[in-house]
Amino acid sequence: MILILDFGSQYTQLIARRIREAKVYCEIYPGNRPISDMQSLEGVKGIILSGGPSSVYEKNAPWPDDKIWDLGLPIFGVCYGMQLIAEKLGGKVKKSAKREYGLAQLAITEKNMLFSGVPNNTPVWMSHGDSLSRLPTGFKRAAHSKNCPMASISDTVRNIYGVQFHPEVRHTPLGRRIIENFIFKVCGEKRSWNMHSFIDEEIKRIRQQVGKRKVLCALSGGVDSSVAAVLVHKAIGKQLTCIFVDNGVLRLGEKERVKKVFGPKFGRNLIIADASKRFLDKLAGVVDPERKRKIIGHEFIAVFDDHAQRLKDIDFLVQGTLYPDVIESISVKGPSAVIKSHHNVGGLPEKMRMKLVEPLRFLFKDEVRLLGKELKIPSEILTRHPFPGPGMAIRVLGEVTKERLDILREADWIVEEEIRAAGIYEKLWQAFAVILPVKTVGVMGDSRTYENVVALRIVESGDAMTADWAKIPYEVLGKISNRIINEVRGVNRVVYDISQKPPATIEWE
Repeated sequence: MILILDFGSQYTQLIARRIREAKVYCEIYPGNRPISDMQSLEGVKGIILSGGPSSVYEKNAPWPDDKIWDLGLPIFGVCYGMQLIAEKLGGKVKKSAKREYGLAQLAITEKNMLFSGVPNNTPVWMSHGDSLSRLPTGFKRAAHSKNCPMASISDTVRNIYGVQFHPEVRHTPLGRRIIENFIFKVCGEKRSWNMHSFIDEEIKRIRQQVGKRKVLCALSGGVDSSVAAVLVHKAIGKQLTCIFVDNGVLRLGEKERVKKVFGPKFGRNLIIADASKRFLDKLAGVVDPERKRKIIGHEFIAVFDDHAQRLKDIDFLVQGTLYPDVIESISVKGPSAVIKSHHNVGGLPEKMRMKLVEPLRFLFKDEVRLLGKELKIPSEILTRHPFPGPGMAIRVLGEVTKERLDILREADWIVEEEIRAAGIYEKLWQAFAVILPVKTVGVMGDSRTYENVVALRIVESGDAMTADWAKIPYEVLGKISNRIINEVRGVNRVVYDISQKPPATIEWE
């Protein structure tokens, strides 16, 4: 695999995406984590040092473990990563006279394996305020731009390369080729990672972790938990019991759908737990989104603990945690800022009686769908849009009540029906409704109304790390709005969210 050390760049996950797309496995670790704290380095063919917001000459700047330089592995530094290489190996970094943000023209002056198949002049995406003022010992300047004299450096003897630009973003048109050149030409990797090999490896890992002990799975009926449940079941069979928790903040018809799809597969090992009153009582009066997430995360674990005690001798809990969940929370991100906690990651209590089994922890959503296809999970499950762990509690802005949830459920169902009817459901990443904590004046049947506002959030994305609002046909938006206002009592206005991620997130809370 390729090891990525993260120094805080918001683009780090894109490096991982590009490597996975090349059918090579990779993992992200905090850049300053000691090598001894990482999993076995066996099979690692190269190391990538990510970008980051720090300056290497700052007092508390993050640095990698010194031992990485002695491993004899190829190293590729991106932006801040290149500056780390320079400072460590005898070069010098200082604040640039002219900062460089956005598109720049790269002039390649020293061809090497990194730039194989790349024209001598090529556009790249820059984002830096520091630059190299002196080459490190044994290195050559490989490229420059108008404002960056050393935009790429290389030591082909030690197989250490650095670039000041970001090859992982789509604004660098040939960035994917540069990354693949490092993976295949420099590191000698092979395109050997796919879902079939992942299943084999993960089954071995699950069996090794669990042994003959019993396992409980949190099955929501969404893509992630469904794929996790089927994969773990494939590994340990009847040792697995799945629990579907009706927490009162689910979509319309969710419980019935889960019974229909998974009842025949898991039989008596599928338990339907009605805990809606328990959850809604805990959420009463709560308006802060982080508190909602924490409450739901804690209550999930409490419900599972209760059932585990009744079932007896349950030692493990399966969750469908994905890599973006981990990246956006506190577990992996190292120097980067926490964006929000996820109930699968940040919402868990510090002390848990059960140990976690997270077979999808290092996968992105599109990879999970490929995995589900390999496991022969029905397409009606695999093509479903992502649904947050805290459910509609974070789509009811403000206080969560049964009345507001019922309004939202009906509106959300209309959104899905019309998107599917228009034939664009599978082209979109997510399409859902949000009920706002405000009311507006309207008129219905010559009478004044003062009712709720529903917002539509419909986005396109590849992995949820970035997203753009979907330019769906006006007639579809019009039909959705018309149906919600006419069919859902308590709503007199519908608005459309046209924010990108970043700066906004996909969910409103």
